[in-house]
Amino acid sequence: MTGSILRGADRNQDLELDTDVVVVGSGAGGAVVAAELAEAGQRVVVLEEGRHVPPEKYAQYRPSESLRHLFRDASLSFALGVGDTPMINVMMGRCVGGSSVLTGGVCFRVPGPVLRDWRDRRGLTELSPEALEPCFEAVEKAIHVEEVPVAMRSRSTALFAEGCNRRGHPLKPIRRNTDGCEGCSRCNFGCPKGAKKSVDLNYLPRAVKAGALIVSDSLVERITTRGGRAAGVTGRLLNGPEGRPRDRVTVHARRVVVAAGAYHSPLLLLESGVGKQSRQVGRNLTLHPGFRVMGRFDEEVRGWHGALQSAFSDAYEAQRFTLVSLFVPPGVFAATLPGIGPAHVARASQLPQLAIFGGIVHDEGGGTVRRAPAGREPFVTYRMSKRDKETVPRLLRTMADLWFAAGAQEVVLPVLGMNPIGPDELGRVNLDRIPGARLECSSQHPLGSCRMGTSPQDSVVDADGQAWDLPELYVADGSVLPSSLGVNPQLTVMAMATRIAWKMRERPLPS
Repeated sequence: MTGSILRGADRNQDLELDTDVVVVGSGAGGAVVAAELAEAGQRVVVLEEGRHVPPEKYAQYRPSESLRHLFRDASLSFALGVGDTPMINVMMGRCVGGSSVLTGGVCFRVPGPVLRDWRDRRGLTELSPEALEPCFEAVEKAIHVEEVPVAMRSRSTALFAEGCNRRGHPLKPIRRNTDGCEGCSRCNFGCPKGAKKSVDLNYLPRAVKAGALIVSDSLVERITTRGGRAAGVTGRLLNGPEGRPRDRVTVHARRVVVAAGAYHSPLLLLESGVGKQSRQVGRNLTLHPGFRVMGRFDEEVRGWHGALQSAFSDAYEAQRFTLVSLFVPPGVFAATLPGIGPAHVARASQLPQLAIFGGIVHDEGGGTVRRAPAGREPFVTYRMSKRDKETVPRLLRTMADLWFAAGAQEVVLPVLGMNPIGPDELGRVNLDRIPGARLECSSQHPLGSCRMGTSPQDSVVDADGQAWDLPELYVADGSVLPSSLGVNPQLTVMAMATRIAWKMRERPLPS
């Protein structure tokens, strides 16, 4: 039995389908569930809001084209900072394969302290290392997780490593889902070589081979119910002028899986009246607020030559932040440099001498997802906790110090309106007093807005991923993670989706 991919934008009429399981979303969570259930012999339909762009096509895209065609809102989604909190740019995919197509490929397992917190403090005893081990192993095999060799590190990362060594905290190698990486530093825009094994290259083809139907350009608006259980979804195909919603799409199903991500899964649940009991849907959003710090060197760095992400430091885990290497294509990098007019041109001319490293905060979950006053898009607010705000200056000082230890002539901090600083100026800059509104902050890790728990009073789904107040409705994406991880979540999201799919597979479908 072989399935197919149907482009909803190419249809000229309503679409009505009947299946065993409908999966909303084709990213890291949805693709895993679709493949596991289709291979178990269940009929599966996957609905994806984004378009279907084959790997051989996005491999030819310039970064600007990837932003237009693969990212949600052209990568201009934001969480509105509340109180003394920065505006946070949240980058998400909107295509078949979801954000998996656009990550750096970094694969961390759940850190031990986080897993212990889930098990001991939150009571999720089933999420033990022993229980999750088969899930992680299955995913790591399917997406080819491997360690990035030191030889693949860019000069930017190598310089930061020198600073870390001089401060007594050597970098550690990152693991990524790659095979045959050539180090072109394009991971976040769709790998042009097919070396990054995103779900459009493994799990989704497996699902299709086992009979699943994937429908792109499908905006799901509501979960339908029958007899007190989830019984399908309704929405519209994006086949109108300029991709606007037009014809109806209706899927009747015996089981519904929502995997639309931490921004859009809670929105769909709220629109469908799910979560009234706990009032937790859309709350507890974590983002891993991220900050990049640049160092300028006298030598030529050309940090875009090498793996985009290859090394990290967990030496500051007790201080609640992780340092992770990164770089972006030169054109994108230059466009985001500080300055206006001649000042920006002067800064951009130094591009070959600039190195970058990033830091993410292991945050406590101060985000909320609501429906915008007009339209169907999420309105997201985020308030940093007192501990999170205190972490940011420590993170920035640490990174600046490491760049200077590596020999940087000056450092560019992510503070709007601040000039680059030299080694002698770092101690005189009072980072604790800089308003949150002046911080340049980003995220690629929205999590926790439909969190898993042991009680319907403080969570949205149970330990198996099923919604407390609507049988046969499951959530299987980053929104179910009980807390922030402090590290890139891709592998954990996929392992958790594997576990949820296996639980569903064991449970007979309703008649």
